[in-house]
Amino acid sequence: MARLRAGFELLLEWVVIVLMVALSVEVTVGVFFRTIGLSLSWYDEIASVMLAWLTFYGSALAALKRAHIGFPGLVNGMPPAWRLAFVLVTEALVVGFFALLGWTGYSVLEVLATDNLVSLPWITVAWTQSVIPVSAALIIMAELINLPQVMREARGLAPSGASDLAEMTH
Repeated sequence: MARLRAGFELLLEWVVIVLMVALSVEVTVGVFFRTIGLSLSWYDEIASVMLAWLTFYGSALAALKRAHIGFPGLVNGMPPAWRLAFVLVTEALVVGFFALLGWTGYSVLEVLATDNLVSLPWITVAWTQSVIPVSAALIIMAELINLPQVMREARGLAPSGASDLAEMTH
């Protein structure tokens, strides 16, 4: 499981890095051309698509690193008998939400299949919006990869890689 997690984390890190670099270059080029009076008609639209992609894929990476806002004190303050049940219910809610988001996002792609970007008409809106179901699936994978460790913590057992846990929670 640790090997799967490490590989998944590396993949998401590279996706996020590539998107950040591409977005930075794209915006810099767009600003440069606007400054010299030769505005690119497509750079605003592509920048907003890339920012959305960066946000969604970055969220999957944050889910894997357990870096989203959380309340570990709430779980830790519960009686030990309630912790595991509470954690399982909350994880089920998170996975259920992203399953619904992914399914709805996938359903919308069919509606958007005939729409194209305004500035680059050869790019379909469905392709740009595919980030929603894809990132939902990635977030679900991240939650499921973390589930064994989350369950160990809820039971009060020492997590594998306790130094990693301390780093993630502080």
